[in-house]
Order: sequence, then C-alpha cells, then structure tokens
Amino acid sequence: MCRTIITNGTIVNDGEHFIGSIIVKGEFIESVIKGKLPENIVCNTDRIIDASGKWILPGVIDDQVHFREPGLTHKAEIATESVAAVAGGITSFMEMPNTVPQTTTLEALEWKYSRAAKVSPANYSFYIGATNDNFEVLKQVDFSQVCGVKIFMGSSTGNMLVDNEKTLRRIFAEIPALIAVHCEQESIIQANKKYYTERFGEDLPIFFHPLIRSAEACYTSSAKAVELATRYDTRLHVLHLSTAREMSLFDNHKPLSEKHITSEVCVHHLVRRQRLRPIREPHKMESCHQNLCRSSGSARCTSMRQTRCRGDRPRPSPMERKTRFLSESGIRWSADTAFSANHVGTFSKRRIHDRASR
Repeated sequence: MCRTIITNGTIVNDGEHFIGSIIVKGEFIESVIKGKLPENIVCNTDRIIDASGKWILPGVIDDQVHFREPGLTHKAEIATESVAAVAGGITSFMEMPNTVPQTTTLEALEWKYSRAAKVSPANYSFYIGATNDNFEVLKQVDFSQVCGVKIFMGSSTGNMLVDNEKTLRRIFAEIPALIAVHCEQESIIQANKKYYTERFGEDLPIFFHPLIRSAEACYTSSAKAVELATRYDTRLHVLHLSTAREMSLFDNHKPLSEKHITSEVCVHHLVRRQRLRPIREPHKMESCHQNLCRSSGSARCTSMRQTRCRGDRPRPSPMERKTRFLSESGIRWSADTAFSANHVGTFSKRRIHDRASR
C-alpha cells in the first residue's frame, strides 16, 4: 500500500498549530508527527511532499449546502458541487432538503444517498425536511445515518413551512435527532408583507426584503426555537443568524461536549456591502463580527449562547442569474473571507489558525 508523507508544513489541529509531518497510508492518515521526521520513517516512504511555508488544515464539515439535485440540475448537481467542495477543503457536507421533489419522504431521502454514493468524492449526509404533515415519516428515519431534520419556521421554498404548533412541539419532543431551523416568524412576515404591499403595491423591490422578514421576525422565531429545545432537551442548531439581538439567545459558557443548542453566522453575510445584505440590522453588524471573532469552538458546531460556526451556505444558481447580483453581494466562501480579512488587517493569521483548529 502506497505511503505518503507531507512534511515541514504548519499543521493546524486539535487547538494547536506546529511544524510537523502527516503520514498517509493508502487513503487514510496513519499518524501526525510534531517536529523533525525520524529517518527510519523517511526510508520506508513512497512519496514525500515538502509543505514548507504552507499550512495544513483539517478538512471542513459544511453543515448547510444546497446541491440542487434532483430537479434543479440546471443550477448544480451533487457531482459537480461535491468536487468543488473538496477542491476548496470541504471534505464532508450536509445537504438541505429543498430540491424538486423536496426531501420530505423516505424515498426521496434514499435517492439522494444512492446518488451521492455514486458521484460524490466527499463524505456526505442529507437532511430530511419537516412539513406540517410528515411527522410519521420522520419517526421512521434512521438517524444514525441521517444528519438531522430541517425545519423552516418561516416560509422559504416549496411547502416546507412548519407553522402548526402541535407538529412543532412533537418534532422537538419526540424526534431523536439534530433539528436544524430556518427561523423567521411567519405571522410577522405576513403582517409586514400586508403592510408594505398595501402602501407600495404587489411588486416590491428587493429593498423591502429585510423590512418584511424583519429583525423582529428573526428574533421571535429563534427565541421560540430555543425555548422549545430547552423545554424538550432537543439538539437544536439555528442556521444563519442575521440580527445582533439573536446573539443574546446563545453563550459560550458550557463546554462544547455539553451543548445541545448551537447556532451559526454565515461569513459572507457579514461582508456583503450593498442592499442584498441579509443582516437585518446593518448598523449592528459589528456585534456579529465581534461574537464571531471571540468564539472558540469547532468548525462544525456552534455554541449555546454565542455563535461558533462560520457557515458557507453555498446555493448554486445559473450564471445569468448570478451576474445580476454578484457585483453587489460580495459573496465569498468562509476560508476566502478569512484570508481576505487577514489581508486588510481585520482578522489575524493566529485567529485563522485558532478557528480552523477547533
């Protein structure tokens, strides 16, 4: 079996960084060695890669991707996006259920696993989507193989809005899995939409998006999710926080291993400079920046009262659609954003080390 050594690089792992070597046997890492590489190991090696001056980072787990398959493959597909993920250092992904058809049945879920087994070079898992009507389906899922349940607590795509109080309580109380939530209070959204359409007409421009899906809608829904998770001891993950006030629902005082309630901030949301920015309170964006920089958690999980997770949330779309917004949105992947921030002096190399190593 082929043996490869990657040596002399700065290894970032387990909360520390050091000059060392990684020994790979076949497809698996055999060992990690600090400092100078023993001569007897070098002699029994098929290939040596000199990584002097380079960082060697752990593979990233992306907890929220949209790979668009099935049904939306004019935008992307599992094969293309998983290859792109691996090229960017994402070695594991957790894919969302808003495809066509939606992943809200066992058959649709199994199709994705079967497809990924054939075409994905990355590790993979898929969320099953919750609806107001598929609770019995959720009870049949083998959650030792499925990463979790996705709940839209505000309307987004398809018919996956879960606004039935009884259904929400049953999912939080009875489903033994991670519950990942898109939090926007539907009643507030609808009230805001009615208010603005009555005054400005049905064809509202994008400017109204953060007014309709307001900071109040986000906070109210996130607070409700946290309250339900606390009541039922549910493993909850609140996706893509977008208001400073929501930060007050989370803290970092518990050890990561004891946390049941976690959250994330999408880094590219923090650096959008134009009107498409999803941060509902742009003047309070610094609070999100500060909490992101102060956090000390894993790249996969976030904290129970301050955000640890830096999400990517890639959502592929056709080029003609992207070009309408790309110049305004400033979208970047997390790693690219961190290095860009380092270049302008707002995010140190030490911080990148620390964030990547936990």
